[in-house]
Amino acid sequence: MIYMPILLYGQSESMHTEGMTLPDFSLMDLEGNIVSDEDFKGSYLVLHIATTWCPFCNAEAPYLEELAQDYKDKNVKVLIIDVKEPAELVQEKLQDRFNFSFPLILDKDGEVAASFAPKDVLPDLARDEVMLASNMLIDPMGNIRFMSLLDSKNFDAKLLGLKAKLDELLAEE
Repeated sequence: MIYMPILLYGQSESMHTEGMTLPDFSLMDLEGNIVSDEDFKGSYLVLHIATTWCPFCNAEAPYLEELAQDYKDKNVKVLIIDVKEPAELVQEKLQDRFNFSFPLILDKDGEVAASFAPKDVLPDLARDEVMLASNMLIDPMGNIRFMSLLDSKNFDAKLLGLKAKLDELLAEE
C-alpha cells in the first residue's frame, strides 16, 4: 500500500476539519462490551485508527498510552479503533503487547473508519484504508478539532502536533 503525505491541522492547511464531527458509532471492544460515541460526549477524545500490521500504528502505540496517562485528569480520553481484524489477533498483537489502559474497539467491516475519511483524499484507496494510522482530537461537543493522516515523510510518532493542539484547547477553558 502506498500512502501520500497529507497532514490536517485545523484551518492552517488547505484541507481542514471545520464542520467535521464525530460520527455515530457503536462497536464492540475486546471484552465484548459495546462502546459508542455517546461514551465520550463531554470529554476530549484522542482517537487513533489502527491495524496490527501497521508499523506507524505500532510506533505511535506507546505514545498513545503515555498521552492517556498524562491527560487522564484533564477530561481527556483515548480510544483505538482497529480496522477489519479478528479480536484474537488484536488482543495478541496490540493489547497484550502495549497493555492499553483505554478501550480498543473492533471495526469489523471498516465502515466507522471510512466515515472519518475526508472525501477528496487519496481516492485510489478504500475509504477505511485512508484512515489507517490517523489521529483525531474531538472536543467535548463532538467537533473534530485536529486530524492527522499518515505522513510517512514527516511522521509524528510522539504525537507532538496533536498534543500541542490539545494543550491549546485545554488552555482556552
